[in-house]
Amino acid sequence: MNRFENYQLLEHNTFGIEAKARLFVEFATEDELVEFLTNGHEGNSLVIGGGSNLLFVGDFDGTIFHSAIRSIEKVAEDENEVLLRVGSGVNWDELVEYTVEQDLYGLENLSLIPGEAGASAVQNVGAYGVEAGDLIEKVETIVLGNASKRIFSKEECHFAYRYSVFKGEEKGKNVVTYVTYRLKKSAPLKLSYGNLKDKVLELGGETLANVRRAVCDIRRAKLPDPADMGSAGSFFMNPVVSAQKADELRNEYPAMPCYPLPCGDVKLSAGWLIEQCGWKETPHKHVGVYKHQALVVVNLGGAKGCDVIAFANEVVDSVKKRFGVELNMEVNVIG
Repeated sequence: MNRFENYQLLEHNTFGIEAKARLFVEFATEDELVEFLTNGHEGNSLVIGGGSNLLFVGDFDGTIFHSAIRSIEKVAEDENEVLLRVGSGVNWDELVEYTVEQDLYGLENLSLIPGEAGASAVQNVGAYGVEAGDLIEKVETIVLGNASKRIFSKEECHFAYRYSVFKGEEKGKNVVTYVTYRLKKSAPLKLSYGNLKDKVLELGGETLANVRRAVCDIRRAKLPDPADMGSAGSFFMNPVVSAQKADELRNEYPAMPCYPLPCGDVKLSAGWLIEQCGWKETPHKHVGVYKHQALVVVNLGGAKGCDVIAFANEVVDSVKKRFGVELNMEVNVIG
């Protein structure tokens, strides 16, 4: 186990915001984590992965836990499916790449999403018509309060759009250690979202590898590399409105993208709404939206967390005023 006091978090958040943690603990096994927790741990706690969904607005006066459990193990297999038990510290895109190389279907649409496997269960990451919760079988955790082991079934995770029980009633109570995914050896590819199918055909046809290549190409074209420009990926969630509200907006804005949901509601494009409000041309001194995707808020250099929040609030207000639609932040604000 590694532990550091007064630890600089600049390398642990993709926004590139300077902040410090009173104590930073990185564990490589469940036993290491349990031993630490049973030796008198107390105070504020925060569990982070790759830091791709965090916005620090100040230092963290407590203990930050980070998983270095990086194993990938087949725990069950039949002629149709494989169960993969994945350590929470496994890099997410490396996991997706591994499954594609193994000809396992399910995660390919989630290529190039930053972060780690543990966060996929917490955030229920999603892209191109697929969510991690669709594939997750169970989530293993260590309970912070008493260092006991707890396993959440798929149903107990209460997955919904960018939501899980770990963002609700179990928020801050567990450290995810392993996530088990149920993947298929053969399955129809999901290509109906956006221009994904056209890109796959352009690459040579509907194969698992081409889906991954297509998703990676599309994401690289519209999202900044955090190494070059700080961001947290999609800053806002795509809003969901009633079918009636969507019809009212479409009557006024025929070009507005809409995505009907099985429940009857309609998901709108937050990026489109933000762009219509002119934010691509109206950055603040240190913060703006990305030139290729208005859904992404970027650190233009020297931004502090408070600068990002102030900018985001103005964006939310402008969309509410023009469209009558409320935007919610996808990032977790810390400090």
